Amino acid sequence: MTQSPVQRPSVLLSSVSSDSHTWNLVYLALLLEENGYAVTNLGSCVPDDLLIASARELAPAAIVISSVNGHGRIDGARVIRKIRAAPDIASLPVVIGGKLGIGAAGEEQTQDLLDAGFTLVFGDADAHELSTALAGLVGVPAQRDPGVAA
Repeated sequence: MTQSPVQRPSVLLSSVSSDSHTWNLVYLALLLEENGYAVTNLGSCVPDDLLIASARELAPAAIVISSVNGHGRIDGARVIRKIRAAPDIASLPVVIGGKLGIGAAGEEQTQDLLDAGFTLVFGDADAHELSTALAGLVGVPAQRDPGVAA
């Protein structure tokens, strides 16, 4: 008897539009995949409209946005407002993390991003915290029985 493949929750991974860093996205994609998520990595410098169109097309379980350049607070607030204004994707869990401002990380920038519409905000947190938080938002991926052939 063949077992149907396990459906893995999908995550749309992106940077903010002004952020050209890529290694953070590669790391996060690998981390999320190792934790059982199907990841679509849009890459760096993703325009807001492309992120929104991709969310509509792919219908992910969640969106994860990473920022390394320190403009996550500004660019993130702009894109989350656009996402929350789009009725077809407005209810998606959206998480942002990384270097969100050019100054010291603080509760004020976190609160600003939560107020703008993000589901969760991570400053310079351990990326493994993301996996735990994401599991709480979209469910823990089912673990495949190692004795069953894929």
